[in-house]
Amino acid sequence: MNKINKLSTTDILVAPSILAADFANLGAEIANSQKANSDMIHLDVMDGHFVPNLTMGPALVSAIRSYSTLLFDAHLMISNPLKYINEFVKAGADHITFHVECDNDINEVIAEIKKHNISAGISLKPDTDVEEIIPYLKDLDLVLIMTVEPGFGGQSFMHDQVAKIERLKEEIAKLDHDVYIQVDGGIDAETAKIVAKAGATVMVAGTSVYRNELGMTQAVAEIKNALN
Repeated sequence: MNKINKLSTTDILVAPSILAADFANLGAEIANSQKANSDMIHLDVMDGHFVPNLTMGPALVSAIRSYSTLLFDAHLMISNPLKYINEFVKAGADHITFHVECDNDINEVIAEIKKHNISAGISLKPDTDVEEIIPYLKDLDLVLIMTVEPGFGGQSFMHDQVAKIERLKEEIAKLDHDVYIQVDGGIDAETAKIVAKAGATVMVAGTSVYRNELGMTQAVAEIKNALN
């Protein structure tokens, strides 16, 4: 099992979102993501209720696990994450992020994730105040800031979400452990510079990686160069 705390906390990390990959050749797409020097594989799990789209479940995660040795980063955009944590861990998820807006008790979900000896993250939708997750930071390994409305790939980056990253950075500095700040939504070589400057280090990128005319390796390299 991969551990997120083994990854750099200062370099830019890239997590290609397979939502933008070619699902007819998903195994090859994931293997190529690793060859392109990505750091983790981002799994956008949607239930058709919490967000208006339906994507993948544990069976698909299990089917693709053998195509990469990278950390599998599962983002559960579902109403009842508590019910499915065990299934996603069994399927091969190394890290689970769920939403602060979900129907479950937040502390219960964090405890359940940690019980499986994997890292835990919380995400929030663009309309949710970042202050809602501050009380949970001490128990988290990652916070995911959505810079689009969750549900569909290919959306435009929402610049007004950058202030949330800056606020999180302030609070994380007060802790005695590292918490990764991850950003998802409209991330490419240019927007990565904006969020990196604000304090984010983990970039979820779908369309800009899998559908980049320069190729996946170049796309990943350009995002990783955001701090330079």
